[in-house]
Amino acid sequence: MDNIAIIFAGGSGVRMGAGIPKQFLEINGEPIIIKTLECFDDHPEIDKIVIACKEDYIPTLKKYISRFMLQKVTKIVPGGKTGQDSIYNALSAAASDSSDDSIVLIHDGVRPIITKKLISENIASVKKYGSAVTCTPMFETPVMSTDGQHVEEVMKRSDFYTAQAPQSFHLGEILAAHDKTRKENPDYTGIVDSCSLMKSLGKDIMLIKGNRANIKVTTPEDLYQLRGMISYRETERYFGLDEE
Repeated sequence: MDNIAIIFAGGSGVRMGAGIPKQFLEINGEPIIIKTLECFDDHPEIDKIVIACKEDYIPTLKKYISRFMLQKVTKIVPGGKTGQDSIYNALSAAASDSSDDSIVLIHDGVRPIITKKLISENIASVKKYGSAVTCTPMFETPVMSTDGQHVEEVMKRSDFYTAQAPQSFHLGEILAAHDKTRKENPDYTGIVDSCSLMKSLGKDIMLIKGNRANIKVTTPEDLYQLRGMISYRETERYFGLDEE
């Protein structure tokens, strides 16, 4: 049984408007995707890393992996048309040499601020319960509006969380869920992530509380925020204050 990080980095980054995929934007001389991979490569419980990458950028990614001396990347496969297609490609690659009871931690290539503690908690939850979805409490009031103009309902904030990543499962179970969905719902209609995929099939999902710093870089504003948080974390590490 292996603990495998499944990293999907197949996006084109259109909303970022940077001219290159957002996962290859650099912060302090290091691409975001490498900062993400290092979190898993450095973790003692992670055995392998499998990446789904935008196909044109696979040679570039391989060069970066060699340059930054990452040791646990075992496979890089082309990404698909959607995030779920990319995840499926990576899961299928992982299944070629890992058992069904292996644990997979499915993570965005553009979420580079993830703690060792959170990775360990995801692994422990899958071992005990069979699943783990990283979430944070919602700090702003959620409202419902089907037309985008009128507030139709105001929900109780304490009942809501925001799903993040990693989202973690046994390899055989999540791959079987993809196979079933691809036959019945090939466009993944209504499926936005692994959590919604598993819930659509009636699976029980365990919640792991994450932290708000674990952001996904999608817009230029996210990038500015990420730069500040990385600078702060590196300062903590320099002074020995980073305990996670």
